[in-house]
Amino acid sequence: MRMIGLSLPLMVFAFAGLFSPGPNVLLLTASGARFGFRATLPHLLGVPVGTGLLAVASALGVGTALLAAPAFKLSFQIAAALWIIWLAWKTAKAGRAGRAADPGKPFTFVQAILFQAVNPKLWAVTIAAAAGFGIGLSPQAEAVRMFIVFTGLNVLVCLFWTAAGQALSVLLKSDTMWRVFMTAMAALMAASSVLIFL
Repeated sequence: MRMIGLSLPLMVFAFAGLFSPGPNVLLLTASGARFGFRATLPHLLGVPVGTGLLAVASALGVGTALLAAPAFKLSFQIAAALWIIWLAWKTAKAGRAGRAADPGKPFTFVQAILFQAVNPKLWAVTIAAAAGFGIGLSPQAEAVRMFIVFTGLNVLVCLFWTAAGQALSVLLKSDTMWRVFMTAMAALMAASSVLIFL
């Protein structure tokens, strides 16, 4: 119980950072609307695992060390921005599953894990959490605590946004409404790529 009490500020910060719109939220909402909850489950489960691993890397100082190298940081930023813009373009062009010439498919478990490595919002949240919410444990214990908090909370966040996407699909029966929704998701995702350079 004492550990939970000490971790409460971290939990509040992590939940706010994970729940607010970003690439994961937008991709899961769009996938829930397009493919349904069940088909999105591998994506939904991969995001928390990838998030937890990134939190561990941040707790151990890996993220800060890598991003401190100017050449690496710029290469990372450009690659991440281009990938997110490409995903946004694919989202904008996406038709409904089963009704499009290219029906597409949701992220796999491994793809969802790997995506976290280029998720700028997640890097920012986990590095800030590691820097500002330590409780004096050893680096390894802090890494375990970060993994548990980020993974556990992100399961709840991912469940919510995937279910919200599936629920929204009921309102997206017309092709016009579908196109408006997917274009909005894509525009928000593309806009999030700007955060990489801040």
